[in-house]
Amino acid sequence: MRGLAFVAFPLHPAGAPGVERARHLADVTVPILFLQGTRDKLAELHLLRSVVETLGPRATLHVVDDADHSFHVRASSGRTDAEVVLELARTMSAWFFAEGEFVRVT
Repeated sequence: MRGLAFVAFPLHPAGAPGVERARHLADVTVPILFLQGTRDKLAELHLLRSVVETLGPRATLHVVDDADHSFHVRASSGRTDAEVVLELARTMSAWFFAEGEFVRVT
């Protein structure tokens, strides 16, 4: 099985919310994982959630609290950027293996 993982999907330009950049995803037939921060200025979370809902069960959204588009978190979050990167790696790994097999891109 193949799948796509989007790390900080750029749903729209900063300050110009919209979902036009996601229209092509309706044609994708493989499982899709979105890893997204709650402070990402390029993807308002409520809009991305609506996109994921329209894609149905083939789409999964993993939200990283307090992370921006680069997955930087503020010190007040109680986590470091390195901890967030580890969370992303673990999430992607678990998702790929849950989908049935690990796909190596060459």
